[in-house]
Amino acid sequence: MEVAVRSTPALTAVAALALAVAALPAAADPSGPAQPDLKRFYTQKIKWAACKPDVQNLSEDVTKDKDVTCGTVKVPLDYADPGRGTIRLALLKIKSSGDKRGSLLVNFGGPGGAGVAGLADAKKDFGYVGKGYDVVGFDPRGVGLSEPVSCGGDPEPGDDVEDPGDASAILKELRATAAECAKKSGPVLPYIGTVNVSRDLDVMRQALGDKKLNYLGFSYGTRLGAVYTAQFPKKVGRMVLDGVDTLTEDVAEQALVGAEGRQTALDNFLLWCTKNAGCVFGEDSRNARHAMTKLIDDLDAYPLRSMDGQEFTGQDVVSVLGSALYSRQAWPALSQALGALLADGDPRALLRMGGSMGGATRTKVPSDNSAAALMAVNCADDPDRPDAKRVEREVGRLQEEFEEASPVFGKSMLLPVLLCFGRPAGTDYIREDVRDVDTPKFLLVGTRGDPATPYRWTVETAERLGSSAVVLDNRGDGHTGYFGSKCVKDKVDAFLLYKQIPKNGSSCSAE
Repeated sequence: MEVAVRSTPALTAVAALALAVAALPAAADPSGPAQPDLKRFYTQKIKWAACKPDVQNLSEDVTKDKDVTCGTVKVPLDYADPGRGTIRLALLKIKSSGDKRGSLLVNFGGPGGAGVAGLADAKKDFGYVGKGYDVVGFDPRGVGLSEPVSCGGDPEPGDDVEDPGDASAILKELRATAAECAKKSGPVLPYIGTVNVSRDLDVMRQALGDKKLNYLGFSYGTRLGAVYTAQFPKKVGRMVLDGVDTLTEDVAEQALVGAEGRQTALDNFLLWCTKNAGCVFGEDSRNARHAMTKLIDDLDAYPLRSMDGQEFTGQDVVSVLGSALYSRQAWPALSQALGALLADGDPRALLRMGGSMGGATRTKVPSDNSAAALMAVNCADDPDRPDAKRVEREVGRLQEEFEEASPVFGKSMLLPVLLCFGRPAGTDYIREDVRDVDTPKFLLVGTRGDPATPYRWTVETAERLGSSAVVLDNRGDGHTGYFGSKCVKDKVDAFLLYKQIPKNGSSCSAE
C-alpha cells in the first residue's frame, strides 16, 4: 500500500482530528449481493473522443496524439441501491498498435492514484504490450476526474486553538473540518472503497467489450485485483499484480511497515550517495543519516519562503523522498536536488521531482485529493476501529513506535492511521472473504527491496488466494518490478500477450 506523505500538525491536534471525522456519513458496506437492475450499466457503450487539455487536464502533447482517446463510464453510486444516484468515471485509452486481443486495464496504486494522468505519463512504458491490447487507465471513484473527494485543502487543525489542551475547543474546530470534508467530497464519500471499485472494474470490462478482465495492478492496485478475483472469479482473464499489498493487516500495521520500508530505502540511498564522489552528505553514511534528519527538522522549524509567500518545509522534503526512493534510477537526480537545497537553499529541483513544477495544471482536481482519497479508501477497507478514548490513551505510544520505525517518515505515516480511528468501521469483506479463489492462473510479482510492499506480503497473499496465484520473485530494489526490471517486464508482457506464465517461485536477478 502506498501511503501519501503530507505535512502534519502537532500530534495532539492530529489525535483530535481523528475524532472529528466521525461527523462524516457512515461508510456503506458494499459487500452485499448486487441488485438485479444493473442492466443499464452493463449495456452501456463508451463514447471515445480526443482528450482535451481543459477537460482531462493533460498536456497538449498527449491530447494531440491520435492513438490516445478519453471517455467516461457511468456506475451506480451505491450498488446496493442503484436508484440512489450515479457517477461518471474518467478513462484514457491508448489504441493498440497491432492485432488487438482486447483491453488491458491498468491501476497505478495509491489508493488515490489517478490512472488517466498516470497512463498519459507512462505511455511509452506500455509500447510493447500495447501491440496486443488497448491499454486503458481510469480514475477510480473519488479520485482525479471521477468525483474527487476533498477536505478543502491541507488544513492544520489546532492552529487556531489558544490552549492545545482545550479538548472542547479543538473538537469544535475539527467538527467544522469534518463538515468541510463531507461538503467538499459530495455524495461519493460514503461509497468509496475497494469492493465498490472492483464492481466498477467489472462494469468497465463489459463497457469495453471484453468477456474477461485483463488487468495490470501496481501496489494498491493489487488489492483491487485480488478483490476482483473473489467477486468475479469467472470473469478473470490475464491478471498481473505487481508490488503485492496485504489483505489481512490493519491500517496501523500497514503504515508502520511502510515507515520501516521507506527508512530502509533512505538508508540504502544515503549509503550509495556517500560512496560516490560529490555526495552533499560527505563520505560517512551514519553522519549522512543525522544530517538528513536535521535538515527536515530545521526546515519544519524555519521553512524557506518564496517571493509569493509559499513555504517549503521539511515535510515537503519527506514527500519528495517518499516517491523518489521508489526507484533506484531516481537516486542520482535526488542526490543532485538535495545538493542544491543544502548548498544553495534552492528547492526547485526537489519540487520538480515531486511534480510541483512543470507538467499539466490539474485545476479540476483538489490539491488534497490524493491524500483524502487514500484515507477514505483505506478506512473503508479496514474493519478495525478503536474508539476515541483509546486513541487518546495510545497516541503517545503510537508516536514513539512510528518515530522509532523511522525518524524521517514516522510522523507523516502516522497521520492517516489516526484519521481512520474516528471514522465508522469499514467492510470486513476483504479480510474475511478474499481467499481461495477459483480462477485461471494469474501472476504476482514481489520485489525483495520494495520499500512500500514487502516481499512477505506477496508470499502471504499468494497463500491466501490459493493455487491460482503464481509468484515471480524479483530480487532487485524499488517499489514494484515492471518499470525497474527488464526481466520482470519481459515475463509480465509474455504472460499478458502470449499466456506464457513463469513457473511458481521463479526469479529475476537484481539489475
